[in-house]
Amino acid sequence: MPARPLIGLSTSQPTEHSGLGRGFNGTSRSYAEALEAVGGVPLLLPTLPELAATYAAAVDAVLLTGGVDVHPRYFGAHPVRGLGQVDEERDAFEAALYREARTLGKPVFGICRGIQMITVLEGGTLWQHLPDAPEFWADHAQTSRPPTLGHEVTFVPGSALHTQHGDAALVNSYHHQAIDVLAPTLTAAAHAPDGVVEAVEGDGVIAVQWHPELLFRTHPHALGTFRAFMTLLD
Repeated sequence: MPARPLIGLSTSQPTEHSGLGRGFNGTSRSYAEALEAVGGVPLLLPTLPELAATYAAAVDAVLLTGGVDVHPRYFGAHPVRGLGQVDEERDAFEAALYREARTLGKPVFGICRGIQMITVLEGGTLWQHLPDAPEFWADHAQTSRPPTLGHEVTFVPGSALHTQHGDAALVNSYHHQAIDVLAPTLTAAAHAPDGVVEAVEGDGVIAVQWHPELLFRTHPHALGTFRAFMTLLD
C-alpha cells in the first residue's frame, strides 16, 4: 500500500436557497475523518464528468459516497412511485469515474448510494422503494439520528468484512433503495435480518449499505469497514 494513499471522494450537488442559486459540491466531513483515521488522504472530487479520467488517474482509490437515488434507467427500469430525488449529472460522473478507476485497477469503496451505483454499473438491479416490497420488514430507513445503531447485519465467512467484523455487527440504516438482483461480478458479503443484501465485494471493490462514517467515533467497530477497504490497497 502506498504511504498515505490518496482517496478521491465523489460529492453531492446541493443548490443554496438564496437569490443567487449557487450550486456546490461537497459531502459529509465524516467520510474524510474516517479515511484519515485509517491512513488515507481524502480528496473531494467536484462533479465534472469530463474530468473523470483525470481524477481516476490522479488518485490511488475512489470512494463513492451516499446521496440521492440512482436513476432507474441505469438498470433498465422506469421510475416508480416512491423513487426519490435523482441527479443525472452525478450518475453520469460516478459511472465514468468508476469505469475509469476499474480500468486502471484502482480500488473502489461504496457507501449507501455507492453500493447501489456499483451494483447497477456491474449489471445488477435495485429495489426503487423497499417499503413497497412487503417481504422486507427490517427498519432500513431509521429516523433516529447518528450515532444510534439500527438493525444487525451478518457477514459472510471468507469476506474481507467478516475478517474485520466477525460474524455480525449492529449498524445504522438510512436508505429506502437496496439491491434486488446482485451483479454477476459481485458477491454478497453481508445481509440484514430480512435478507436484504447489505454489503458486496468483488475484485478491487467493497461496498456497504450502511454509514460507518457516522458511527466510528462512538462505535469503534465501524472503523473495521474502512480497514477492510484499505486492505484492497495492500
